[in-house]
Amino acid sequence: MRKTTLLFITLFLALALMLAACGGGTTEPAAEPVTEETAVEPTAEVAVEEPAEPAAEPDCASADVFCVGLVTDVGEIDDKSFNQSAWEGVQQAGTELGAKVEYIETGDAKDYAANIDLFATNGYDVIVTVGFALTEATLEAAAKYPTINFIGVDQFQGEALANVAGLIFPEDKAGFQAGALAAMLNESGTIAAVLGTDLVPPVVAFKVGYENGAKYINPDITIISTFHPGGLDVAFTDPEWGATTARQALDQGADVVFGAGGKTGNGALIEVAGVEGAYCIDSDEWETVPEAHACLVSSAMKLITPGVFELVKLAQEGAFPAGNYIGGTGLAPFHDFEDQISQEIKDKLAEIEAALADGSLETGYAP
Repeated sequence: MRKTTLLFITLFLALALMLAACGGGTTEPAAEPVTEETAVEPTAEVAVEEPAEPAAEPDCASADVFCVGLVTDVGEIDDKSFNQSAWEGVQQAGTELGAKVEYIETGDAKDYAANIDLFATNGYDVIVTVGFALTEATLEAAAKYPTINFIGVDQFQGEALANVAGLIFPEDKAGFQAGALAAMLNESGTIAAVLGTDLVPPVVAFKVGYENGAKYINPDITIISTFHPGGLDVAFTDPEWGATTARQALDQGADVVFGAGGKTGNGALIEVAGVEGAYCIDSDEWETVPEAHACLVSSAMKLITPGVFELVKLAQEGAFPAGNYIGGTGLAPFHDFEDQISQEIKDKLAEIEAALADGSLETGYAP
């Protein structure tokens, strides 16, 4: 009996050793069944697509690449005012002239020079600077980089530099037409203007033109004009102040309010839009401030977008003009109010526009 048991144990151990030698201690997963969907012909080669190389950024230092950079005034690129209008002109150059275009938003006025330098040191051909406040920084950069063309929006050039064009506008004429329209729409005997700082000559020109245009129609009209009390760093980016100032004017009986001051003016428009029967007028904000559609009868336009594009195109063609370049102005269409504006008013505005153009009518503004 003991021999039989010993033999059984010996055989069991031998069998276990054989299984271990053959890999019997592990279990391989069953192979996935081959179907029509997973079958691959033995002779087929599997193509592995190499990842595409990223497109190289255009090199602005190359003579084959035309580059345009824009430096904003304090505020965002989509300010629904000057920065945005100028950028749209630069974008047009990108689309129609094949230019590489970029912008830098200025957060603080002390960064004007540094922002301009970023474009200049990277070989940009044209640098657009937006707003009167950048005048000094633009002129200093132009002297430092004489091979780069600079476009200064709203920057009057007292002494012309060969590589600087100041894109300026006869704001007084646009303001005069806006004031005449306001007076013809007015019923209360009072109109108003909510304005950016009087440190900026174009804003003063708008004010003087607006007031004299209104008085040209009605010498006895009352006009409440208010400049923002802050400096260049805040005067055009304060919609709350604009709204409050417009409300004060409305409470004093004004039924037409003219806003000229970037986001500050936009705040005034939106406030007026909430008052039934009141009108508002600004630079061409129909597309950019839809909240004001309820009151926005027209706009005193400074045609910044086409002016910037024209100057960029001249720079690319080698015909860049030095000194002051006069952009266009005028009244915007009446949009939703087209049917409410009488033919008599339209005819009078056309008469005024023609007289301003031929010089037979003066706005009263002296730069």
